[in-house]
Amino acid sequence: MSTTPTEVLAFPNIKAIISDNGTAEVTVAGNSRVVPAGETLQDLRDNALALVVAEATTLQRPVRVRIEDPEGRGELIVHPGGNVESVSYEPRPARRRTAAPTGTPAAAAVEVSDTATAPTPPVKPEAAQPTVERQPWPPLPAETALVEDVVPDDDAAPRQAAAADEPVTRRSLKETSFLVSAPVLEPARQGWRGTLTRLGFRMDPSAEELSEREDIRTVSQHWPGPRTIAVVNRKGGANKTPTVVMLSAILARYSGAATVAWDNNESQGTLGWRTEKGAHDRSVLDLIDSSTELLSPSTNAAEIVKFVHHQTADKFDVLRSDENEEGDHEVTAEEVDIAHQVLTRYYRLVIMDSGNTARAANWRRMIDHTNQLVVPVTAIEDRAEAARLTLQTLESRGGHDAELARNAVVIVSESTDAKRSMTGDALKRAKAEAQRIADGFEPFVRAVVRIPYDPALGNGPIRYEALQPATQRAWLAAAAAVAKGF
Repeated sequence: MSTTPTEVLAFPNIKAIISDNGTAEVTVAGNSRVVPAGETLQDLRDNALALVVAEATTLQRPVRVRIEDPEGRGELIVHPGGNVESVSYEPRPARRRTAAPTGTPAAAAVEVSDTATAPTPPVKPEAAQPTVERQPWPPLPAETALVEDVVPDDDAAPRQAAAADEPVTRRSLKETSFLVSAPVLEPARQGWRGTLTRLGFRMDPSAEELSEREDIRTVSQHWPGPRTIAVVNRKGGANKTPTVVMLSAILARYSGAATVAWDNNESQGTLGWRTEKGAHDRSVLDLIDSSTELLSPSTNAAEIVKFVHHQTADKFDVLRSDENEEGDHEVTAEEVDIAHQVLTRYYRLVIMDSGNTARAANWRRMIDHTNQLVVPVTAIEDRAEAARLTLQTLESRGGHDAELARNAVVIVSESTDAKRSMTGDALKRAKAEAQRIADGFEPFVRAVVRIPYDPALGNGPIRYEALQPATQRAWLAAAAAVAKGF
């Protein structure tokens, strides 16, 4: 275990001293604490170490301690929890085998843990035995040991006197808090572990449950300022609209941020057909016409509900594209600017559906406002090829467009035909093709997420709760990948 000096020098004035007369004390920043008495030298070491470990635990950081006892002196690093590393140690062979002179208080070092035996009784000089070197703690490996000179014995008194004259350094109260900020690991709620927890046996969550919790935490964040997501693919039937609905539902559900799904088709899109309709028929053109009022400082925030369609179950709003029968109006770049300005005043997350024409003015202006690009693909070759060309077009433009392409999230769905259920061999082929497509995009974008086939995404209104659990989990992973780009 290696320890950097900056970690252990924060509290340098810790000393653990055992004297020849069997008394001991631990000094922390000038404050002395009497060490509980013990029957042997090792007892005193253990008791002194307990005080030092308690200090390290209180500080929640390693501390360096100077140790002295009748057998030697040195320095240790003591970690919260009791792990100890030896920095330096110098035994006192001359004093370990002879009795201390009467009336001479010899300060000696302490440390607490090597399984040292009781001090050897004094022996006569003529029968002196060979010196046995010992260290109260194992030394650090050579490559991680902290280098520090050991002061000779005859300098002990001057060194202690100088330390006594040094100003006492205390931690500022501004740097101290009794609040615990570390996250608490909640018990398992899923699977057999969750069942045992509900029966009274607290179980830690599985790796899969921890991964899901991390994805939920990611999509639950709040970001400074609004964020705009563009969902693009030149080819129709590539799952753009289901992707917009699912991302909107998950981000609104977990983040609690005001979220709007905007159908930015140049003429008439299908987002309104796959979501709930409100009590009016207004669309993006009505919002643009009322933009002056909506952007007025005196306008109440609730006025936006006149133009969007709220999703009662999934808690996000939908701004529909123009649905007039003639279809004679194409949204311009300037109108995209106006609508985006209005929406980012009332919403923090704007998720844009798009048409199939990357050359259209509203498509290109959408990209200018985008923070995160999402490219949906189904397990059909022409959908994947259209996605590749879309990314290639953006990359060739350079600047902001190219950065969006490099950081895009590709979402590969196993479904191949929205109007046909898949079973047996068809589903196996779709899975294999989805994996092949995912592998193909992997080197060129920031993230690729696969979505399993789910008939609930095939036709009609899309509801998050109607999906199978595996599909919900996959879309959560997709939303987390998108949120990481914010």
